[in-house]
Amino acid sequence: MTDLLLDEREQLKRYVQIGVDRCRASVAMRNIVPIDQPKGRTLIIGAGKAAAEMALEASAQVRGPKFGFIVTRYGYEHTETIEDIIAVPAAHPVPDGRSLDASAAILALAEGATSDDRVIFLISGGGSSLLCYPIDGLSFERKQEITRTLLTSGAPIEEINFVRKHLSKIKGGRLSARCAVADQLTLIISDVVGDNPSDVASGPTLPMTFEPVRAIEVMRQYGCPPDQDLAHAILSASEESAKVHPVKVLATGDDALQAVQAELERDGWSVKNLGSGLKGDAKTVGEIHARLALEAVQTGEKIAIISGGEFTVKVENSAGRGGPNLEYIAGLMSELPADAPVSAIACDSDGIDGSEDSAGAFLTRQVLNRAHRLGLDPNAALARNDTYPFFEALDALVITGPTRTNVNDIRIILVN
Repeated sequence: MTDLLLDEREQLKRYVQIGVDRCRASVAMRNIVPIDQPKGRTLIIGAGKAAAEMALEASAQVRGPKFGFIVTRYGYEHTETIEDIIAVPAAHPVPDGRSLDASAAILALAEGATSDDRVIFLISGGGSSLLCYPIDGLSFERKQEITRTLLTSGAPIEEINFVRKHLSKIKGGRLSARCAVADQLTLIISDVVGDNPSDVASGPTLPMTFEPVRAIEVMRQYGCPPDQDLAHAILSASEESAKVHPVKVLATGDDALQAVQAELERDGWSVKNLGSGLKGDAKTVGEIHARLALEAVQTGEKIAIISGGEFTVKVENSAGRGGPNLEYIAGLMSELPADAPVSAIACDSDGIDGSEDSAGAFLTRQVLNRAHRLGLDPNAALARNDTYPFFEALDALVITGPTRTNVNDIRIILVN
């Protein structure tokens, strides 16, 4: 591998890391937790990929007696012991038995809160899987099956989380309702397009309007129609209301992009920021962005195109390996000539694209040329939903490990 290629990759990774670092709890939660002591305890309850680092920060700032319980993704536990807080790892994106046990423990902790206590909720992306206690009449195994189907259906995450809220005893404000007598505060690191707090982790502490009939329709639309017993369970589930309380969104995808843009501009790039609200099919948007890049080439300027948001993938091959960011880069690659003066990176800010160990992938002229020499076709990989081995063969995967934050995707295209 040439030094030039290494330098180009390191440059792209550095820009992504700047966006990630802006949205870590160690930055976003500075001086954010109330310093006055409640009469009773401070209970710290958290769920999501950022939960461990959020809990570490909250624990350091809280005064007086405290106790907590958080659940995070396997590998996202913090290396430091968090004083007086139990941290449990569980599965994502499909919940496992530890998700169920952690959810039961968190419900019990919330129900034990008194009017003298303060409950601080720490919510981040990934919490929908990690807080998974099902409604009465729905088995845990059936809920796992529904989750798998929805995640591979190409359904927008908003629709998936809408269904999840109707299948859970925790989501849709039901967790907050369990400790309504206590003072409450919700702190959020958002991974959702639009940054609506009630959408992050399916809003376990935020009020919602329950629409069970529409939830059943969405399930049917995306290939998991409920049988008569489950439909009855959804229609019969109690509608518990979250307590009205302060909610603060601490970090978003837009925050990450603004940090990236500032650094790019300092380095002399003219930046076109497409925003953090992009949605759609990953491959298709990659193709569209390739055309934007080729238009930028014609200007002869040093242009950076950045974007965030969350793309979907319609999985046709369940045995394929990959994720939305890999499919996006493959779509981008499919529309670029081998000599295009374009480099790019697309990563999920949490360090995991889909269910693999990569955060995303690079695209450089060297990668384009190598694919041509090796006879590797991005369209063939896309047709098989098998982009991970494609980029692995090109030595173009981005492996970051867990970042312990989650504000969704960061994508950068450099035209020079």
